[in-house]
Amino acid sequence: MTADRELVKRLWWAGIRAVRGEEAVRAALTKAPIEMPDAIVSVGKAAASMAKAAVSAFGPEVPCLVLTKYDHASQASLPDHVEVIESAHPVPDDQSLRAGQRLLQVVSRMEKDAHLLLLVSGGASALVEVPVDGWDLDKLAAENARLLAAGLDIHAMNERRRALSRIKGGRLLSEFSGRRVTTFAISDVEGDDLDVIGSGIGAAPETHKFLHDARIVASNAIARAAVAEAAAAEGLTVLASDEVLYADITEAADRIAGTLDGTPGLSIFGGEPTTVLPENPGEGGRNQALALTLAGRVASRSGLTALVAGTDGSDGPTTAAGGMVDGGTWGAGAADSLRRADSGTYLVGRDDLFVSGPTGTNVMDLALVLQR
Repeated sequence: MTADRELVKRLWWAGIRAVRGEEAVRAALTKAPIEMPDAIVSVGKAAASMAKAAVSAFGPEVPCLVLTKYDHASQASLPDHVEVIESAHPVPDDQSLRAGQRLLQVVSRMEKDAHLLLLVSGGASALVEVPVDGWDLDKLAAENARLLAAGLDIHAMNERRRALSRIKGGRLLSEFSGRRVTTFAISDVEGDDLDVIGSGIGAAPETHKFLHDARIVASNAIARAAVAEAAAAEGLTVLASDEVLYADITEAADRIAGTLDGTPGLSIFGGEPTTVLPENPGEGGRNQALALTLAGRVASRSGLTALVAGTDGSDGPTTAAGGMVDGGTWGAGAADSLRRADSGTYLVGRDDLFVSGPTGTNVMDLALVLQR
């Protein structure tokens, strides 16, 4: 790996460290301490990391339930008393329904004076579910697959998911009869709206009698600021730091490429692009597709390195986070790979696939472009 690729990778990780669940929750509890909870529930891709900080702060006497994606809990090294259920993302499976039932059970059985600490991160929309009457797992999975293939943004997808759920959009906390809920959320949506994160699983219902303290503890803006700080420490000029990737991958690539005039420095972009999938897509996710599309825009340019990756470490239904490309990435077969939604296969062949593993956070996507 070239020195510039190593540098861009290092800068991406600087952004990730600033928004990891454990660090974000610990900082929130330090800045504004909360009273001892009677239960801790953590749900989402960053659930294990977030729970680790809360368990460390409040001790083993507080029961804790962690609901997260497959293979995302082990790296957190959670204590034995923590109950963990792992399930599928982005399309729910039978474990998602089991997790949803267990979540509903814990929340609904809390006593009158209870305080619930609810930790929420992106991914909860698929990882936990209790469907409305008339919807079974097969129908739910098919509908989620349809939404993912349609090129919808997260707001539109989660609006539909809320309509099919007994626990989304404030419905979970409508079952809570205790005194207080404290919600800490890691935002993976534009505008950091608690009603959209995890399809509103941590939001309060319109009418409620309990006290509700909700805080955003990590976001894309915080990650980008950390990347910019790390870049400055490396002696780089930060040319841009914009949350503009809310578009189809073709438009998002054009937006990025339009800013690259050869001025030396680092450009940082955040957000969550969309893509419409063909009937039988190949291997890859939106970040791999955006990376390859961007490679086409900068083909044959020297001195340019770009990394596009999901901050959670997973890009769609793959184990990769995204792609790292340069002026030599685009070549024969690239356009066809994009057409077939098979960018991952192409990037593997060029040794341009970026694999990070689970990161302990989820604040949408980051695209970093270094120009020399």
